[in-house]
Amino acid sequence: MDANAVATPVNNTEKFTITKDMIVAEIIQRDQNTIPLLMNAGMHCITCPASLGETLEEAAMVHGLDADDLCDMLNEYESGSEE
Repeated sequence: MDANAVATPVNNTEKFTITKDMIVAEIIQRDQNTIPLLMNAGMHCITCPASLGETLEEAAMVHGLDADDLCDMLNEYESGSEE
């Protein structure tokens, strides 16, 4: 995703696996329901321009979060979410 692009939400009912190397904006674009999960985990700047180009691992590091734990939490949600 271009760092200057704006993430446009996609109404995607297809489940997907989140990895540490995914861009935060891509995760949010694919499932906006991840926004409150990320915010509750301590990632309060998900709408900042940096999220358009940061991987989940980079963002986790900046916020003092464990990227593996964050991935596990998001994937647990994705595997059980109903659209």
